[in-house]
Amino acid sequence: MIGKILIADDVSTNRIVFKVKLTAAGYKSVLAGDGDTCLRLAQTERPDLILLVATLPDQSGLAVLQQLKANLLTRRIPVVMFASEPDEGQRMAALRAGAEDFLTRPIDDQTLLARLRGLLRARESVDGLAAQEDGLELFGMAEHSTPFEVPGNVALVLNRAEQALHLRKQLSDVAQDRFSILSLDAIHADVSAQTAPDVYLIDADLGGPGGGLRLMSDLLSRSTSRHATFCIYNNHSASLVPATAFDLGAHELVNAGVSATELAVRLHALTKRKREGDRMRASVQDGLRLAMIDPLTGLHNRRYGIAQLNAIAAKAQADASEFAVMVVDLDRFKSVNDRWGHAAGDAVLIEVATRLAANLRASDLLARIGGEEFLIALPDTALTEAGVVAERLCAATGCEPVTLADGTRIHVTISIGMTITKGAACTPRPGISDIVDQADRALMKSKTSGRNQVTIIRNAA
Repeated sequence: MIGKILIADDVSTNRIVFKVKLTAAGYKSVLAGDGDTCLRLAQTERPDLILLVATLPDQSGLAVLQQLKANLLTRRIPVVMFASEPDEGQRMAALRAGAEDFLTRPIDDQTLLARLRGLLRARESVDGLAAQEDGLELFGMAEHSTPFEVPGNVALVLNRAEQALHLRKQLSDVAQDRFSILSLDAIHADVSAQTAPDVYLIDADLGGPGGGLRLMSDLLSRSTSRHATFCIYNNHSASLVPATAFDLGAHELVNAGVSATELAVRLHALTKRKREGDRMRASVQDGLRLAMIDPLTGLHNRRYGIAQLNAIAAKAQADASEFAVMVVDLDRFKSVNDRWGHAAGDAVLIEVATRLAANLRASDLLARIGGEEFLIALPDTALTEAGVVAERLCAATGCEPVTLADGTRIHVTISIGMTITKGAACTPRPGISDIVDQADRALMKSKTSGRNQVTIIRNAA
């Protein structure tokens, strides 16, 4: 099965018909005949999508939808509502409450299945990110979103300029988003743009039959617009196949006769979806960055340091070049914490990290791997040059005391253990743990020999 869909309908034959069609398409179905059962199954079964009828025996579909969207565990499950009779008031209320769509029976099977595939793709693309964020929020650790919503940027890309102008005027009167008009030539000429609209509203037959879908496919392939959302505007197109539009990546499809109010609501929903995806991607990028960074000093942490050291060793082996590895430790750091407190100790660590970084190349590796211990790797560096760098690091650290915020001056020195390794294509690559252990043994010799000095052990390979 490729997905689980919860069907909430008070008519058993309707549920069975939906289940048969969805099973034939490869989906697993979960059935509910009333609102309470739907809400319970949504939490226990965690479906990928919910098909929800507008009228249920115990409560309205709208009430169920509002509860689903208010619940931390179910709020991101896409909901498609449907009804037996067209009702603009019901449809607008459902869309404003967060429904992904509101359909009226009879529903074309191919269009429905394509719509579901599109919604499931969109959910899958951010599902893992959302799970991480929900876990943080359950423990009260997630940042709360700001109540202020920045207006979205919607580009109107239509065949006729006068129609685009008229539509922009209508939308601007009822919507909170910003609307601009783009021509096909302008989009093609702006391939290097660093920003793109949140939403593209594209004429299905832009520039000719099927032109809108071709443009959408092109924009989805560009790095600057691949995360935008797309609404295909069916301007009485004779060639448009709705199922094809959804399968090619359209997030929404509207007919030219739709009211400006409904179109504004649908476009704003696409803006929110795009902004939510942007925010979650940024959150994950920040998380990945923080996973590699020591939060106190801003240096790379042990995990990243060892991974980078592996990469440096692999390159040295391929190039048959030398590289140096140092383990650096602050001298008598425990006495700093004992005498002046841990806040003073943190300040000393931050300053030492700054001095070390200032005396290394951008290509060198510097990571904090323990409380007061640092790992340094110098790629493509021979013994003589590495020795000069190590002595410079000792001198830069101890050249002047670290001054605390209250004016206290603390004299700090470091000890360094260093080893030099030469890669060779014809021999196995030396183990990283062995190299670090050898540098650590050299460090111990620096400590026992009086501290504030460099000890070198050659030939780690």
